[in-house]
Amino acid sequence: MNPHITPYNSASQSKKEQVAQMFDTIAGNYDGLNRVISFGIDKKWRKKVVALATANQPKRILDIATGTGDLALLMAQSSVEKIIGLDISAGMLAVGQQKINQQKLDHKIEMVLADSEQMPFEDNSFDAITVAFGIRNFEHLSVGLSEILRVLKPGGVFVILETSNPTKFPFKQGYFFYTKWILPLIGKLLSKDNQAYGYLSKSAAAFPFGEALCTILRQTGFVKIHAKPQTFGVASIYTATK
Repeated sequence: MNPHITPYNSASQSKKEQVAQMFDTIAGNYDGLNRVISFGIDKKWRKKVVALATANQPKRILDIATGTGDLALLMAQSSVEKIIGLDISAGMLAVGQQKINQQKLDHKIEMVLADSEQMPFEDNSFDAITVAFGIRNFEHLSVGLSEILRVLKPGGVFVILETSNPTKFPFKQGYFFYTKWILPLIGKLLSKDNQAYGYLSKSAAAFPFGEALCTILRQTGFVKIHAKPQTFGVASIYTATK
C-alpha cells in the first residue's frame, strides 16, 4: 500500500494514527454508510467470506480490521468456538461491542484494540484469519501480511475481502466515476468527516488487486492462493493458506 495516501495528510501523524482517528470519527455512521455506498451488496460478499473461513470448522478465528464487528457476528453463527475481532480504532470497537452485547455473543466474540502489524498473539494461534475492507489501510502491507502468516496455524485459511478495480468496459469507467465523485460526496453529506471517504476511494484505487496482490501473498510465504472477483470486479475475495 502506498504509505503516502493517508486520510488527513498530516506530517505529525503516521498513517495508522490517521486511520485510527478517521475510523473513530466515523464509527457511528459507518454501518449505515457502508450499506448506502455498496447498495447493500457487501452483505452478500461477507457471507461468501464466512463460508470460506468456516468451511473446515475452525475453532479459533481472528478477524483483523474487524471495525464494528459485522463479519465477526456473521461467523459467530457457525460452530466456531472463539472469534477475536482486532482493530486499531477504539471507536469502531465500541460500536461493535454494543452489537455483540445486544446479540448476547460476548462469550464467543472478544474485541481487541491492537495494531495488526504487531499483534499480541503467539505463533500458530488461529485456524482461520479474515480481513474485510481493511488490508489496504495497513501502513506497511508486507509487515501486516507477515504477522498474519505468523499467527495462522499451518494449514489454516486466510480470507481477504477487498475493493478492486473493474477492468472491462463499461464497468471500469462507471466505477471510476462513482468512486472519484459520488462516493466522496455521499461521505461528505452523511459523515462527520469530510475527508474520510475521499481517502477511502483514493486508497481503493491505488491498492494492488488481482494477480498483483496474489504475487505479494506468495512473496510473503502464503500458498494455494486464489482470487475471485465479485460483482463485475468492484471487489475481490482472496484465499490463501499456510
